[in-house]
Amino acid sequence: MKSEHQLRKDVCEVGRRLYDKGMIAAADGNISARMDNGHLLVTPSGRNKGRLDEEDLVVTDGEGRKLYGRLEPSSEIVMHLVAYRERSDVRAVVHAHPPYATGFAVAGVPLDQPLISEVVLTLGTIPLAEYGTPTTPELATAIEPYVRGHDAILLANHGAMATGDDVFSAYDRMETLEHFAHIWTVARILGRERPLSAENVAKLEAIRRKARFEPPTAACFTCPVLDEKVNSGEPEKVHLTREQLVDLVTDLVRGLDAS
Repeated sequence: MKSEHQLRKDVCEVGRRLYDKGMIAAADGNISARMDNGHLLVTPSGRNKGRLDEEDLVVTDGEGRKLYGRLEPSSEIVMHLVAYRERSDVRAVVHAHPPYATGFAVAGVPLDQPLISEVVLTLGTIPLAEYGTPTTPELATAIEPYVRGHDAILLANHGAMATGDDVFSAYDRMETLEHFAHIWTVARILGRERPLSAENVAKLEAIRRKARFEPPTAACFTCPVLDEKVNSGEPEKVHLTREQLVDLVTDLVRGLDAS
């Protein structure tokens, strides 16, 4: 496991990468990492994440209460806490405002079509969480239905969030999300998106299983359909046979082609 010193270096490096890639501006975004003792290393509020020093980072307990550091932790830490609470495998959270992905979030469009093989293999579907006021518990409530089932989430009229088993994997997912959104935007400008067929998606997911590289279940394009926002608070599972699922996806693709 990494030491706190190394984690500080990693978080600052990811902040620089986000800034250099244009995925944050000014004091935008925030990054956190979970340490072995359960404490969180968090970027400070109101500071440019591309120009952080290691001593700028703040340590909080598992509930987001400051333990030590000369600055104050990000005011959006409540969003990070949801991810850590809901998933023991999450060791880092990256929140940014990547322009193309945020454009989809502003337009109210999730990144949920199988357009690029690499995205099917890695992120799967990327849902759109409802709007929640930044720095308030509303934002945590908005993402809660999606955190267990997805490694990357669009935040309506706000930006995006990605999780990972370290800060670099969370960053990589944010970068993949933005790259996907950029390519999808170009396809829309050209006038047509052509999703992969259900057969090709199934082949990609077989490769993913063989490689033992599985995103959360709900992010899968050919997994049982889940309603993540039912009134009971628990996902409603709808079990389909493979043939039923292929027929369902085929009908959807035909409908997209017809439009």
